[in-house]
Amino acid sequence: MTAPRSVRFDEGVLSRLDRYVREHPGSSSSSVANMFVDEALRSHEHPGVIFRSGPTGRRAALSGGPDVWEVITALNAIREESPQASQTALLGELGDVTGLSAAQVSAALRYYAAYPGEVEERIALNEEVAEREEQLWAAQQKLLQKPMT
Repeated sequence: MTAPRSVRFDEGVLSRLDRYVREHPGSSSSSVANMFVDEALRSHEHPGVIFRSGPTGRRAALSGGPDVWEVITALNAIREESPQASQTALLGELGDVTGLSAAQVSAALRYYAAYPGEVEERIALNEEVAEREEQLWAAQQKLLQKPMT
């Protein structure tokens, strides 16, 4: 549900907002302002988490590190391999596997705890894309095989 608000922007901010909207067809000043305010508030609530654009849209990521969904995917893989591992062992292994500091791991987990649906959706999307790409690769390999004579 949305609620109308009157917001005044500095001229420079408004100019950049208008340019962003022009460069992103289908967006509006209102939707873009809402997105960036939401992301800024989330980043404020979760220090170390930023948002970056990509082919599948904007997503939460660690500043100077991987996307949050990638950290959670690694955590899930570690948990599958070692279901009896203690929290300390899980966190240590996650840091080793990802090369992240304890603070970065904590930031990713904290963000995931606050927005699990968003992160799970990103994980599912990645799995779909990976499956589709694997099928296309297999089909391409089949096309490139020498015909049997």
